[in-house]
Amino acid sequence: MGMEGLCGVISCKRSRIRRKRIPVGIIDHDDASHEGIKTVEANNRCEFSNNSDVCICIVTWNMNGQVEYEDIKKLVGNERKYDLLVIGLQEVPRTNVLELLKNALLESHVLLGKAVMQSLQLYMFGSNKSEIHIQAHAHKVEERNSECRHISHSLFSKSLNPYAKPAQVTVWLGDLNYRLQGINTFPARNLIHKNLHELLTPKDQLLQEAERGQVFNGYCEGTLAFKPTYKYNIGTNDYDTSYKVRVPAWTDRILYKIEDKEINATLHLYESIEGIHSSDHKPVKAHLCLKANKS
Repeated sequence: MGMEGLCGVISCKRSRIRRKRIPVGIIDHDDASHEGIKTVEANNRCEFSNNSDVCICIVTWNMNGQVEYEDIKKLVGNERKYDLLVIGLQEVPRTNVLELLKNALLESHVLLGKAVMQSLQLYMFGSNKSEIHIQAHAHKVEERNSECRHISHSLFSKSLNPYAKPAQVTVWLGDLNYRLQGINTFPARNLIHKNLHELLTPKDQLLQEAERGQVFNGYCEGTLAFKPTYKYNIGTNDYDTSYKVRVPAWTDRILYKIEDKEINATLHLYESIEGIHSSDHKPVKAHLCLKANKS
């Protein structure tokens, strides 16, 4: 099965560009139905390409302007049987991160393609065996919605690009900057400390806005079973202790939508990488396997 339909959109923080509001639903290719985001339980058992046509590992990480090679190795991991590795990075330092990735993946994967816009970088690696800028701060949720709709409209609108081939699979990954709404930092942290962070998902702005039909209608996302990925004290697994004591949030997300009914998708993993400490964000990783229906 060809992967020309896979589209990654990398997103970051704090856009200064004001966009005209795009009508609700445009992000979903003019689909007027309202589904919100479908939460998918990850099936941790994967036989990789034995039962799938393509297995994809997807990673997003806001690097906060710094990097250590040991963290790059943790980012790509040791288990690399997947066919494709898609890495979206935000706030990338001036260090040649691509060379670090190539070195870490030397024995398993080769670079297939890249898209670089200064500190926003997207890389796709293939097995050698077979951004955009999103508004920060909790109160800017409508600006965030508008920017996501604008990005999607620019990429997928048939009126803007009538010759573009329809996407088979669409993947959004990045620091989308949606926060927790209606809860203060210390009650939120108390739930996280007790490993009850899944009780915070009803407060998640992204899920709320999708339920309202504002963004990402019909997309899928794994269960938010991992702890909120922002904001940490650098070098630790402790949440922000600055004077702002920010409310923890799942700012870093991976969502996907299967556009082709002849493709079956199975999510095998959706987690954060807590062992990386060089940024105030934790990376998020997803493992998605695709199989074309036999006709």
